[in-house]
Amino acid sequence: MRLPTWLAQHLAALRALLVFTVLLGLAYPLALVAVGRLPGLHDKADGSLLAANGQTVGSALIGQSFTDADGKPVPRYFQSRPSAAGDGYDPTSTAASNLGPESVVDTIAANPDDSTQSLLTQVCARSKAVGELEGVDGRRPYCTSDGVGAVLAVFRADGLTGRITRVVSVNQTAPATPFVTSYQGVPVELAKPGEDYVAAGGVITPMRGDAPADPAVPSDAVTASASGLDPQISPAYAKLQVNRVARERGADPAAVRRLVDEHTTGRSLGFMGAPGVNVLELNLALDQQFPAR
Repeated sequence: MRLPTWLAQHLAALRALLVFTVLLGLAYPLALVAVGRLPGLHDKADGSLLAANGQTVGSALIGQSFTDADGKPVPRYFQSRPSAAGDGYDPTSTAASNLGPESVVDTIAANPDDSTQSLLTQVCARSKAVGELEGVDGRRPYCTSDGVGAVLAVFRADGLTGRITRVVSVNQTAPATPFVTSYQGVPVELAKPGEDYVAAGGVITPMRGDAPADPAVPSDAVTASASGLDPQISPAYAKLQVNRVARERGADPAAVRRLVDEHTTGRSLGFMGAPGVNVLELNLALDQQFPAR
């Protein structure tokens, strides 16, 4: 007896549903679980969790901040790179800042809570803070001495070619002092909250200044990763922090430097990426070998 066409079609669809449910809903997930149990993959499949004193303190795959309740760096620990994920290293808000090279003008509102920093000012402020923390020159090109982007809005009488009539340091407000007193003979003003100098016709002009071309503070110390969860820093940033950490722990800087070398990993497969230092793993090793005083 031949089944009606509509019934045969429904039965075929039901058989396909059952087959793919078994394959993709049972066999495939169980196969991945089995692969995750293989030697060498077990810890990674479980989240690469790290423990200290019998308690889980984090994952080797997700960075975390080593700051106090006020957000200030804890001097006895190596510091991670900045994070744009939520309030910092929030796995539920993993994201980049979406700011690019052209983000050089801050939004300065009358209400400070509505103000936002450009990427340039964020980099400048971080570099200044790291320089002060580590006792090195934190200056960078296109940054002012007070840690904001060194950017002018230049107004001309006739479009882009006329004489200069007004110059504003767009990222500095009172009571700061303009990072340059004049530009081509015209006095430099401070920005006023709520003013949009780009919309008003000002030509945005970044000023390089006299900072060294190769800053003492590495780039990963002042920029966030694309995910905001990067657990590693560059060997250069780690070595910049050695003297501070050794001083705070009363340890020999050479011994702390060797510990950094031991926790430095090379490029993936020998050619991808860059060498890195896992900050959480390094700080856990520090607590074991050089307990804080």
